Amino acid sequence: MTTALSPRLTAATTGRVLRQLRHDHRTIAMMVLLPSLLLGLLYLLWADLPAPPGTPSTFDRVGLTMLGVFPFVVMFLVTSIAMLRERTSGTLERLLTTPLSRPALLLGYGAAFGLAAAAQALVTVTVATTLYDLDLAGPLWAVVLIAVVTTALGVALGLLASAFARSEFQAVQFMPVVVLPQFFLCGLLVPREQMAGWLQAISDVLPLTYAVEALQEVGRSPEPTGTMWADVGVVAGAALLALALAAATLRRRTD
Repeated sequence: MTTALSPRLTAATTGRVLRQLRHDHRTIAMMVLLPSLLLGLLYLLWADLPAPPGTPSTFDRVGLTMLGVFPFVVMFLVTSIAMLRERTSGTLERLLTTPLSRPALLLGYGAAFGLAAAAQALVTVTVATTLYDLDLAGPLWAVVLIAVVTTALGVALGLLASAFARSEFQAVQFMPVVVLPQFFLCGLLVPREQMAGWLQAISDVLPLTYAVEALQEVGRSPEPTGTMWADVGVVAGAALLALALAAATLRRRTD
C-alpha cells in the first residue's frame, strides 16, 4: 500500500462521501439544522433576561460562542460514527487494498465533512443573526470562518476517536471524554482567570479554548485582531494534528 497523498484519489474519496451524505437525509438534517435549533432553545431561555446598560445580553455573549461549540459537537459525533461504519462494514479494508493511502483517505473524509461543516456554519450563523437577532461587534465573515475551522476540528477529532472505537456505542462514549472536558474548561462556564492554576494549564492545551476565545474576541472588537488570528491558527493546527494522528492510528477493520 502506498503512503503517497494522491490529489485524484483524495478528490474521489471526497466525492464518494458527499454522495453518501446526500442520500442520508437524517444525517444532513442533524448536521445542518440541529445547531440552529439548539441555539434557538438558548434564545428562548435568555431572550427576556435584562442586561446592564452598555453590556451584551446573555444570549449575545453565550450564543456567540455556541456558534462554534454546537457544530463542533455535532460534527464530532457524526464523523466518528460514519468512519466506524466504514470499518465495521469492511468498506475501509477494501479501500485500503487499493492505491488509496491512509492520509488520502482521511483527507478526503475531512474535505467532505469540511464542506458539510461550511454549509452548517453558514446556516447557523445566518439563522442566529437574522431570526435570533444575535448582535455582533465584529464582522460576520470572521464568525463564519471561526465556526468553519471549529467544526473542522470536530471532524478531525471524530476521525481520530473512531480509530479507537470498536462499535458505534463506543464511538458515542468518546464524546464525553473528548468534548465535555473542553466544554467545561474553555472559559464559557467560568472565566479561565478564575480557575485553579492546574485547570488553567489543562485549558491551555485544549483547542476548543482557542475557538471560544476567538469568538469572544469577535464579540467585543469591531475588527479582527492579531489575537483572533492566532487563536484560529491554533485551532486549525490542532485539526491538522488530529488528522495526522488519525491517519497513523487508523485500522483496516474492527476485530
